[in-house]
Amino acid sequence: MRGLRALLRGGLALALALPLLGAFAGARAQDAARGAALAEERGCGACHGPRGVSAIENIPSLAGQQAEFIAVQLVLFREGLRDVPPMEAPSAGLTDAQVEDLAAHFASLPHAPPEDRPARNAEAFARGEALAGPLRCGICHRADLSGQNQVPHIAAQREDFLAGTLRAYRDDQRRGSDTQMNGVVKGLSDADIAAIAHYVAQR
Repeated sequence: MRGLRALLRGGLALALALPLLGAFAGARAQDAARGAALAEERGCGACHGPRGVSAIENIPSLAGQQAEFIAVQLVLFREGLRDVPPMEAPSAGLTDAQVEDLAAHFASLPHAPPEDRPARNAEAFARGEALAGPLRCGICHRADLSGQNQVPHIAAQREDFLAGTLRAYRDDQRRGSDTQMNGVVKGLSDADIAAIAHYVAQR
């Protein structure tokens, strides 16, 4: 097990979640219904919002998120391969079927920006847009930043969460299946990251 965990932490964490990914192409409505009941039972709304739109600083919104991305993250939390203490209890003991149901539930919710989203700053938005182009964010996250498969929907995500996540990638503090982001944002200043986060949050 130690060898497997080391391998996964080294960049192959997605391998652990791959058996789940084929299930989402035909996610059934009842999967989402079971996921809604499970989300209520596990108290997901206390942090992520009752409809999956976070009102808490540095806590991501999940409404309309890619189901495969949610599933991968839940498996990483469950297996202790992502160190996010607040997610330890909610993910503990989840079966693969429950992971699928939770992912289907949150993916089915209407995507929306947080109610406390800051007003658009034209200068910051333009700077973030100019930086995002050469970084080719739209290649993986799509042109509208809605994500695809295990690549997350980032448009209209919480700005504080986006900035914190980008800083963690830049500083090599994120491990798992998405470590390619470490190289993408390497060398960005805090000001660059703030501008990109503002641009993405305003999309």
